[in-house]
Amino acid sequence: MSTAPLLSVDGVHAGYGRIAILHGISLTVHAGEVVAIIGPNGAGKSTALKLIVGALAPWRGQVRFNGEIISGRRPDEILHRGLAFVPQGRIVFPQMTVLENLEMGAYTERDRARIDQALERVCQLFPVLFERRKQKAGTLSGGEQQMLAIGRALMIRPRLILLDEPSLGLSPKLLDVIFDKLAELKAGGMTMMIVEQNAMKALALASRGYVLELGRNRFEGPGPALLADPEVKRLYLGG
Repeated sequence: MSTAPLLSVDGVHAGYGRIAILHGISLTVHAGEVVAIIGPNGAGKSTALKLIVGALAPWRGQVRFNGEIISGRRPDEILHRGLAFVPQGRIVFPQMTVLENLEMGAYTERDRARIDQALERVCQLFPVLFERRKQKAGTLSGGEQQMLAIGRALMIRPRLILLDEPSLGLSPKLLDVIFDKLAELKAGGMTMMIVEQNAMKALALASRGYVLELGRNRFEGPGPALLADPEVKRLYLGG
């Protein structure tokens, strides 16, 4: 891994209107890492992702991606730089087919051969999407829609993919399937930042993790170390 982080969030304060949510948080992700962000509801986890992808501007502090300040840039400008986002809620285009949804993810790409290569890789990771490629996305199961949302984000060949609550609303069986696929992406070298309520799953997958509380950094360290930390267990893992 390079010594310089691919993504750095430095002392960021942000919120909505006059309501402060983030109070000076700092986060880093190096190329090849999986970084988990956990914490109780209202900790600012999803707000941090929205800030990184340009849906929210920081009041103070800055965000750098690949050595460039991206704070205040539009989401589409950030997407062009290779930073993809999978929001919570399995957001797909329900009246479009699975294939059309995937191709929408590559709308910035003009080279048909590169689009076809990206489609092939996504369908190798999620064979069910190939099987259902002509089916309308709205008819897929919840787990299949989550696979589609992740696959669509992968179509731009991102340098970093941000996932907000990928297990939200899924059964335990489908949760395992999604995390198995994320583990495959990790094994293939994909760099990821994951916000996740299922802290044990997220930390077991993560190279490193952060615990946020009330918009501030509370703990950070390697995923296994946070899983084993008695205070983290007591406060966030039910142990």
